[in-house]
Amino acid sequence: MKEDQPIIVERTYNAPIEKVWNAITNKDEMKKWYFDLAEFKAEPGFEFQFYGEGKQGEKFLHLCKVIEVIPKKRLTYSWRYDGYEGNSFVTFELFPEGNKTKVKLTHNGLASFPVTANKDFAKENFMEGWSYIIGTGLKEYVENANN
Repeated sequence: MKEDQPIIVERTYNAPIEKVWNAITNKDEMKKWYFDLAEFKAEPGFEFQFYGEGKQGEKFLHLCKVIEVIPKKRLTYSWRYDGYEGNSFVTFELFPEGNKTKVKLTHNGLASFPVTANKDFAKENFMEGWSYIIGTGLKEYVENANN
């Protein structure tokens, strides 16, 4: 995998676009399938942070800033790590397909992270993480009739 190529993960969910949009923009919903954010607003300029865990259990403080919001269509935010070089961008794009929703996640800028300083920043780890988050976590959450 080339480090400068973005990660792209696409899945189609058996859920309406409103439900998927709410799942990726409402902090109370996000903590059930994504990360537990202290605060989140789908507004350009809004900054948020959360801790994620590396392969050896180490904690990484993620520092993010909302860049673009097109309701029920697109959400982009920057994604970097406290104490490390590099900055990347995560984009969720939603496409209605009848009563289903196609989600396309793109993560750009991974080559800016210092992989030699920390193997957790290797592209395959991001691919594995996003494949699980988009392919399993979000899918199961929005397709659950109780949510």
